[in-house]
Amino acid sequence: MNPTFMTLLGQMITFAILIWFTVKFIWPPLMSAIEERQQKIAEGLAAADNAQKNLAQAQDKVNEELKAARSKANEIIDQAHQRANQLIDAAKADAIAEGNRQRALAEAEIIAAANRAKEDLRKQVSLLAVSGAEKLLKREINANDQKALIDELAAQL
Repeated sequence: MNPTFMTLLGQMITFAILIWFTVKFIWPPLMSAIEERQQKIAEGLAAADNAQKNLAQAQDKVNEELKAARSKANEIIDQAHQRANQLIDAAKADAIAEGNRQRALAEAEIIAAANRAKEDLRKQVSLLAVSGAEKLLKREINANDQKALIDELAAQL
């Protein structure tokens, strides 16, 4: 036999033993580690997909809550505007009523002052008439005296 053939046969046997040893002892743990890693990667991808779905659902829920909050805020603002308008209308009505009351009081005061002035004027006119009548009765009346007396009474008024 040829030494090269023997070397080749030895190398083949060694190689076969190496393959058998690798397949028997190295390959199964290596394959289980690879399968484990593939499973972890698949679980990670599934978890990422679930997280994205959950994120999308949460985002939709947040958008719905924001819409609800905005509509509630707009409703509260509208109610506040209505209440403010009611308060303004009530204040206007109160102001108008107070103005009317003040005007009525002023008119009553003016009427009372006018009545007092008329009464004072009547008293003065009656005093002047009595005074004029007394003067007329004390002396004899002639046309010039009468005219002077009337002018004097008119000047006192």
